[in-house]
Amino acid sequence: MHRHHRAAALTATALAAALLATACSSGSGGKKSDEGGTEAAAGKANTPRMTIAMVTHAAPGDTFWDLIRKGAQAAAAKDNVKLVYSSDPVAGNQANLVQNAIDQKVDGIALTAAKPDAMKDVVAKAKAAGIPVVGFNSGLDNWQQLGMLEYFGQDENIAGQAFGERLSQMGAKHAVCVIQEQGQVALEARCAGLKKGFKGTTENLYVNGTDMPSVKSTLTAKLQKDSSIDQVVTLGAPFALTGVQSVKDAGSKAKVATFDLNKDLVKAVQDGSVEFAVDQQPYLQGYLAVDSLWLYKTNGNFSGGGTAPVLTGPAFVTKDNVDTIAKFAEKGTR
Repeated sequence: MHRHHRAAALTATALAAALLATACSSGSGGKKSDEGGTEAAAGKANTPRMTIAMVTHAAPGDTFWDLIRKGAQAAAAKDNVKLVYSSDPVAGNQANLVQNAIDQKVDGIALTAAKPDAMKDVVAKAKAAGIPVVGFNSGLDNWQQLGMLEYFGQDENIAGQAFGERLSQMGAKHAVCVIQEQGQVALEARCAGLKKGFKGTTENLYVNGTDMPSVKSTLTAKLQKDSSIDQVVTLGAPFALTGVQSVKDAGSKAKVATFDLNKDLVKAVQDGSVEFAVDQQPYLQGYLAVDSLWLYKTNGNFSGGGTAPVLTGPAFVTKDNVDTIAKFAEKGTR
């Protein structure tokens, strides 16, 4: 069923791998825009200069988005693109940032559609203004109806199913899926997929992802209340590390596995405190989102024929392969 998707993802991975070393440093998210990608390609007489806006739903301090931005900056540097990045976790504010990009007459927009309904009108305005829009990371089920040109990311439901199947093979019986933002489509899809693929019992636990002490106390209380929970599933690396602390504080025997990586999470897989992680390759998502707009503007290329997403995951990171991933994590690209 996903034959073409896998082929597209492999092609995309090969395209980006050669440029992995070009990543540059990145700060945390937040509402303020910043610019990158101006140095490496400066002076290329045959490369059209353009401006691309990247607008995400990143919450300030979430290290996952550093990887997205590094990939985007690497592509921008290669393509002689002025990259303007901005983010806001509030859907309405994110839509306003997209409108700002339209008002600035950028050449292309890459955005995440964590709350698709909030993006509908503004994407239509971008199209009306002749600005191509690509989606990435969130909005797999909605990118076409929103009218976006391409989509780069992970099929979160399928990733969740694969996650659940793996837990069943490992003997887990009762999993709690910790969702840090209620109503965020990608997160909800992960837990829905988990429930479908897992043979045991699954329940969702909603926490306030912007308040990590609250996340810790809420999960700790849940584990103390229900000793039958033997598996904690988190949807981001920082939450997995907090989950490890909650398990200890609750005196629980539950194990922790997660979606997504960061440098500290890789170490946690290495030392066994986290069983495994699902990597959707955020660096690749950021890279492809920018590079695809440059290719479309300069050569009319778009992947998937406009009908199929380019899948960047899921890839499992376990003790068997984590040492290889760790080399790239040290560079800040995985």
